[in-house]
Amino acid sequence: MEKVTGIGGVFFGARDPDQLSAWYETHLGIDPVPESYGGTCWWQQAGPTVFTAMAADSPALGDPPRSWAINFRVADLDAMVRQLRDGGIDVMVHSETYPNGRFAELHDPEGNPIQLWEPTEDALRP
Repeated sequence: MEKVTGIGGVFFGARDPDQLSAWYETHLGIDPVPESYGGTCWWQQAGPTVFTAMAADSPALGDPPRSWAINFRVADLDAMVRQLRDGGIDVMVHSETYPNGRFAELHDPEGNPIQLWEPTEDALRP
């Protein structure tokens, strides 16, 4: 069976797409979509990716009518949390360290839920 090789993009609705793209670039380092095919887009580091359907009323998706959430891998959760908090962003760090790593939660300016994950070395092995 032929399989997909990865995620080529994440697309979601926004009230102010330009402002929200700038927020993701400023606070999370995600380059915006280039204005031409010759431009460079954000490249992610190779690693595990969870792709799963969830119940529409899952707390992980935030308040209705939200229907998506994203989890970003980070190399240093503490440094990322400091950076976000220095930018005035409220971040909740999980007190528990899980077998696959550490997590934190925040929301973008439009209320979309974001989870940050600092994986353990074991979690990064295929």
